Amino acid sequence: MSRRTRAGKPSGRSADFTGDDASVTQEEAGLHMLDTLDATAVSPSAEAAPFGAQRVLVCSGGRYESQANRQIREAIMDGWAECLGEENVHAVHISGAAASISRLRPTIVFAIGSYLPESTYFGEVCREAKKIGAVTAFWATEDPYEQDANYRIADDFDVIFSCDRWGHNFYQRDQVFHLPLAASRKLHYAEIDETVEKSIDVLFCGVAFTSRKDIVRNLMPTLRTLNIRIVGPGWGEMGIGFSDARIEKAQLIELYRRAKLVLNLGRSLHFENKRFMIAPSTPGPRTFEAAAAGAFQLFHEDTYELRRYFKADEIPTFSNKKDFDRLVERFLNAPELRLDHARRAQARTLRDHTYGDRIRDVMTILRREKLLA
Repeated sequence: MSRRTRAGKPSGRSADFTGDDASVTQEEAGLHMLDTLDATAVSPSAEAAPFGAQRVLVCSGGRYESQANRQIREAIMDGWAECLGEENVHAVHISGAAASISRLRPTIVFAIGSYLPESTYFGEVCREAKKIGAVTAFWATEDPYEQDANYRIADDFDVIFSCDRWGHNFYQRDQVFHLPLAASRKLHYAEIDETVEKSIDVLFCGVAFTSRKDIVRNLMPTLRTLNIRIVGPGWGEMGIGFSDARIEKAQLIELYRRAKLVLNLGRSLHFENKRFMIAPSTPGPRTFEAAAAGAFQLFHEDTYELRRYFKADEIPTFSNKKDFDRLVERFLNAPELRLDHARRAQARTLRDHTYGDRIRDVMTILRREKLLA
């Protein structure tokens, strides 16, 4: 087991920093995804940080990649472009990454997403990267829900980043670091408009996982008295105010504008997490995305982990119905108080929790570990 250290203290081991198409060849798949992602996923960099002559190849996109992970990939690309300049950032589908490395000759090969699919190509990608002396890193954006399967990448990459604080302790190797997910200035930021009518009392958007349904059922005596909108696959069966609809990103930002209170309910769907049953700890990306969009959030949690990222005057928390009722009574009819919290949370996110911030942390770690000059 790796020895763990506090953030920013070099140990040479690990630290804590605050996610096929069989008919085409790997080369064709790589070039197709490169053209597609380079055209749409990378925003112009305002002022790339002085990280030297580095070039990164971001590879992702397994067969079962979710829409949420596709959006996270786009946001991560934007963070790399902010730090290195868009001309030094390329993306390729994981199935074509190995064939593209010799042509693009990156100095960093950065894989992201899930390691759950049986055929992940990661070993082949890392072997090709080592041939040209490129650093290899993997950002596990699905931890801890797939933790039992981390052996599939444990020996391939120079460095592993885990999006979950507790989950990153369960890799049986050195050079594993906690790297939370974040928000994108380009994709998630929205100016707060005080003139928009707040017609929704309580909003939640997300899949109706069992743990989320349990929380909502517990809050129903209060929710029934409010104008609620709870949207996402699996919610429709619960009656008025609930919908199975899938919400696009632009629609979600508009709903945030119209909602007084936005519920933040973590997920608990474990695909491969039976060995240690690691409880998720670090807030998911929606927390940072909603804050960047100017939403006022009420965060459900059983621990104080959120306070590593946001203060109580930015995002209040509740862990039971009594706490929730108290927050509703305090904030529902207090627009100025909600606005103050939303502005503080948005400012905190833009200052500390963008993908540009996370990629700067990545570069700091790679240099500190002497993997980059």
